[in-house]
Amino acid sequence: MTRHEEMQAYVRYYKRENKKTAVTMAEVAAAAIKMGMKAPPPLTSEERLAKQFAAAEREETNVDKKTQRPYRANLAYSLTDSKGEQTSFWVETDDASRNQAEMWMNKYREQMLGEAVIGTDTIEHWNRINPKEEPLQFNLDFRDEAEWRRNVPVEEEELV
Repeated sequence: MTRHEEMQAYVRYYKRENKKTAVTMAEVAAAAIKMGMKAPPPLTSEERLAKQFAAAEREETNVDKKTQRPYRANLAYSLTDSKGEQTSFWVETDDASRNQAEMWMNKYREQMLGEAVIGTDTIEHWNRINPKEEPLQFNLDFRDEAEWRRNVPVEEEELV
């Protein structure tokens, strides 16, 4: 059993033992530690700071001077070295080469596709086990919503 499978089994156990259907992972982690599950080593200050820097870079947006549309200010892409170890690099969008931007775009699309697939499968499962409910529709055509959001007047953006 992998570490994640062990953790998933523990979450099911915890819910069953505490007669809960919804839990926080903080309460599950606290209970697991009390029962003797080994917690991972704490992050070093450097690792924690690196994660905070990555979060800050991921969050930053700029506004295109011509179109006045926001865009990601920084792009993350990964390279694998000769030992098979992967390293993430960050580059400002305005400084990115075509190859760097393409690597970011492909990774971003793969993440979106993965979310669409699991979302579709999850809703199909929910519909199957709830046959008396009106089936939920998981619409994958985002063209209209994307265009609508791209054209919301600036003063209305805070309401979206």
